[in-house]
Amino acid sequence: MPVYEYKGLNIKGKSVSGIVDAESAYAARQKLRTTKIYPTDIQETHETPTRKAERFSGISRSFTRVRPAEVSLMTRQLSTLVGAGFPLVSALDTLIPHIRPQSFQRVLAQIKDTIVEGNTFATALSHFPAVFSPLFINMVRAGESSGTLEIVLERLADITEKQQALKSRIRSALAYPVLMAGIGVLVLFFLLTFIVPNIASIFSDMDKALPAPTQVLIIISDFCKQYWWALLLLLCILFFSIRQFIKTEKGRLYWDRLMLKFPGGGVLVKKLAVARFTRTLGSLLENGVTMLAALDIVRNIVGNVLLSQAIDKAAEDVGKGQGLGMSLAETDVFPPLSIQMILVGEQSGELEPMLNKVADVYENEVESTVMSLTSLLEPLMILVMAAIVGFIVLSICLPIFEMNELIR
Repeated sequence: MPVYEYKGLNIKGKSVSGIVDAESAYAARQKLRTTKIYPTDIQETHETPTRKAERFSGISRSFTRVRPAEVSLMTRQLSTLVGAGFPLVSALDTLIPHIRPQSFQRVLAQIKDTIVEGNTFATALSHFPAVFSPLFINMVRAGESSGTLEIVLERLADITEKQQALKSRIRSALAYPVLMAGIGVLVLFFLLTFIVPNIASIFSDMDKALPAPTQVLIIISDFCKQYWWALLLLLCILFFSIRQFIKTEKGRLYWDRLMLKFPGGGVLVKKLAVARFTRTLGSLLENGVTMLAALDIVRNIVGNVLLSQAIDKAAEDVGKGQGLGMSLAETDVFPPLSIQMILVGEQSGELEPMLNKVADVYENEVESTVMSLTSLLEPLMILVMAAIVGFIVLSICLPIFEMNELIR
């Protein structure tokens, strides 16, 4: 079915734009008018072979701009419509005009057309791996196979919303310390490059040697004033060098190992990865995905190479008939509490609910730990800033005190 891009006015007279699929331009105009949109310009979109190849390989730039929060919102709306009895195609057709951004509208329009052509929903989603994760696609495939698509969509919405909510809370907790650190660095740079040199020029005419703290401050100030661009360039080179190194297989392994061993933060990284692992595994198992297939999916979403390797090793042992808890325990990577809870879940026959409980425990621990660390970080930053400013004030005041002694 052709897809048309339109510009028009809504019932309030505001300019709107988007895409709509219809058999013809006339049908597209009629379809828009039924939604209280009055088109002023409508054109059919034509895809070149290159564009089409990009679309089905999932590397189109416009698709990579779709944020996880937008996918989460769409999933919740789609689960509501499907749960209310809407056929899947009708539900997608209802959603598309209200989805933002337009790149996501195009994705959903192509997905709907693929379903209309006779393909499954999971197959249509698999054409856009840059937008939909393997977890999303495999859970939808399991839901279609078992006839519980509306339940799967609801659980997917729950998973993505919980992950987004946790990330938002962590970002909110870290926002103030990061902002204060940035402002503090800018203030110190201003003092060292503008204020201190002007004050230091007063002491240049003194024949007497300056105190050691004052000499150190002047050296640091001169260096920052003359070579600030070199410092900035060095930081940029260092940042991009580390980033490129992490993209290599060896660099990624080294970085992930460093993250797990980093004092304080390593524990948080591990707990967050374990929470993601158990939450996803529990949801996959609840929706009929086999253990080995589920482990193969979740190893790609933990976000740490060492943990992925541990899951691979555990999957091999599970394939040989060993329990999941004992297999994970042998990797010596997962926290003991998570192992014990998984073992209890296996013994009681309640593995899926227990995996979700493990995720709840570690998500709550991560959130409370981040809150505690940020509450400690704020006074620590104030003390560090006070010490630096105090050093600057002392370095400036010492020569003034000596000049007063000479005058007396």
